[in-house]
Amino acid sequence: MATRRWVLRAVIALGVPVLLLSWTLVAVSAQGPSPSPGGKLPGDPAKGAQLFSSSGCTSCHGASLEGGVGPRLNPIVTLPDTKNPLDPNYLIDTITNGKSGVGGYGTMPAKGGNSSLTDQDIRDIAAFIIQSNQQKGPQALGPVELARSNVFWIATTIFLLVVVTWLLARYNMRWVARRARNRGGS
Repeated sequence: MATRRWVLRAVIALGVPVLLLSWTLVAVSAQGPSPSPGGKLPGDPAKGAQLFSSSGCTSCHGASLEGGVGPRLNPIVTLPDTKNPLDPNYLIDTITNGKSGVGGYGTMPAKGGNSSLTDQDIRDIAAFIIQSNQQKGPQALGPVELARSNVFWIATTIFLLVVVTWLLARYNMRWVARRARNRGGS
């Protein structure tokens, strides 16, 4: 009976950290689609960044391209209507003509609802999106990922607090029982 208790404690003591480590490794190793081959950008990404912010793109796609109402643009979401969402022609066509109901998202109006965008402006915005996806480094979490991360870590913390409380309560009860036996025996 005592052996079973130690086995259970060892499984919990080793299993929980291994499980957390494996989840962390899976989350870290997840990558978005690869950038377009060739490396030539269709426009000026610096101008594209300014246009992205000032043209209303941030209201749907977020200031850090993290998504929201519209799909995430960094790392870019692969929608069902393309294999390479970082293809400059695909991005330019999507921005120019808009999208409707692809991938479970709502409607993106042509030119993002800003009819004053020129063809060069659209190429600059596409270049900004492509360049943002080519840069390595930490990426902002989208709202869904952030919520899932928060729920996961809060649930994990609560679980661990319950386990520690249970272990401390068992230890305390054994200590109280030993002390009662010692007092009764003297």
